[in-house]
Amino acid sequence: MRVLAESHDGTVGGVSGTELLELVRKARTFLASRGLKKGDRCGLLAPNNIQWVALDLAMMAEGLIVVPLYARQAPAELVAMMKDCAPSLLCCGDAALRDGIVHAWPEAPSQVLFEEIFAGVDGVAIDQTEVRESDAVTIIYTSGTSGEAKGVVLTAANVGFMLESTSARLDQLMEGRAGQDRILHYLPLSFAASWIALLTFLKRRSLVILNMDLARLANDMRVVGPDYFLNVPQLLDRMRRAVDEQLWQTGGVAQVIYSRAKGAWARGPEKRPQAGDRVWLWLANKLVFPAIRKKMIGSNLRALICGSAPLNPETQLYFMMLGIRVLQVYGLTETTAICTMDDPHHVQPGRVGPAVPGVEMKLGENDEILVRGPNVFPGYWNRPLESANARGEGWFHTGDQGEVNAGGNWRIVGRIKNLIVLGSGHKLSPEPIEEQILRNLPGAQQVVLIGNGRGYLSTIVTGSVTREQVQTALDAVNSDLPHYKQVRAFSLRPEGFSIENGCLTANGKVKRDVIAARMNSEIEEMYQTVKTA
Repeated sequence: MRVLAESHDGTVGGVSGTELLELVRKARTFLASRGLKKGDRCGLLAPNNIQWVALDLAMMAEGLIVVPLYARQAPAELVAMMKDCAPSLLCCGDAALRDGIVHAWPEAPSQVLFEEIFAGVDGVAIDQTEVRESDAVTIIYTSGTSGEAKGVVLTAANVGFMLESTSARLDQLMEGRAGQDRILHYLPLSFAASWIALLTFLKRRSLVILNMDLARLANDMRVVGPDYFLNVPQLLDRMRRAVDEQLWQTGGVAQVIYSRAKGAWARGPEKRPQAGDRVWLWLANKLVFPAIRKKMIGSNLRALICGSAPLNPETQLYFMMLGIRVLQVYGLTETTAICTMDDPHHVQPGRVGPAVPGVEMKLGENDEILVRGPNVFPGYWNRPLESANARGEGWFHTGDQGEVNAGGNWRIVGRIKNLIVLGSGHKLSPEPIEEQILRNLPGAQQVVLIGNGRGYLSTIVTGSVTREQVQTALDAVNSDLPHYKQVRAFSLRPEGFSIENGCLTANGKVKRDVIAARMNSEIEEMYQTVKTA
């Protein structure tokens, strides 16, 4: 029975559990031959593939500390991380990745390519290494929206607790289903949530199919026909827009039914439904929505699982309209990727579910989310002061602003450090306003609010939009906001913010300080041309 596979141009080939263990054995013989000691750090630099998984498992089995590195990240940033944790060995997926590191860091530690590792070493005995619960198993570097990234140390106890929690939630999702779960996985394994998901899937003996080309992800969804898979909000938003655009271009009866049904769904029973709404929804559920679901992601899907950033509630409701559950999770690398998970039977759009059993959460100053439990990391690598500050009075300070309802279901409002304090003293989280503007501006890629110490808010908008479109969107959003939250000026930037131009972190979060510094002249111009009200 296969447990791990790769999708190449629509062809899926993989390995059984026995074959995966043989790859792990070969990797362990190589690592053992290098004289590495328990607790030594080893860098792992490669895109997702079966060998990455085998090597990760081999390193942990040898008692080594895995330092997963994002293959798309700039070599200079990767070098900074490695200088921080001083790995004894760097394992690279190919020569190009290795050469990029060596060029940026001629004194880099010993490097080896996957092809050499998986050739194995004959005659090398593999010892049974004891890994205690308190032992560190990985150092995962945080994205670092401002300043340098920090190495988050996770222990065997952290990981073991989380795997039990995530597996239990998937048991709920898949109850009544016999056989092997089928999962498509595309998020980089160097990210904490993606890694925890992978280990959970392997623990459950699921079939995990790795997407090897993001350009073919849509095709892989249809070919694989997954039961569920992990997503980021950006992909779900893109899927939603793609359906709208395709049906608009196709036209005909299907487009009419779809548009009318969308309007009926948006109104809902609490927003004065119009005559005929039930008919349009019935027609769409019979004739249009099933075809969309099948073409988009096959016919086996139980749920889409979404994390890494708050999901637009309208996007979650959109998929619910199509008959697709979207389950949200919330957490940070420091909390072993997860603090909350949606209950598959009690999903509330716009919220990220209750705290994982065994994890405590509460609100602190400025409604900051504080977390305590066996999922919380012991500290940052070689940063005792920052570790102590992050875990003040026994609680981990997430830096996220949130709220919780009477049922214990959490909602994420924004980042505390992103709070904008206007010259008037008003404080506000930029994320909700940015999301509202984006919902009213389909052609925009990003919206970044500016306003610290200023008399009013302004925004930078990226993407293919006109000044007239932006102004129309701002007028619509401003009409429902108090005066201090209204956006009164904007600057257009055709090029989007990206990892490559240094304005996004490795997992796609906006580096606000970098953007403010790079676009200082444009920002100053916005505040010179608009008068405060």
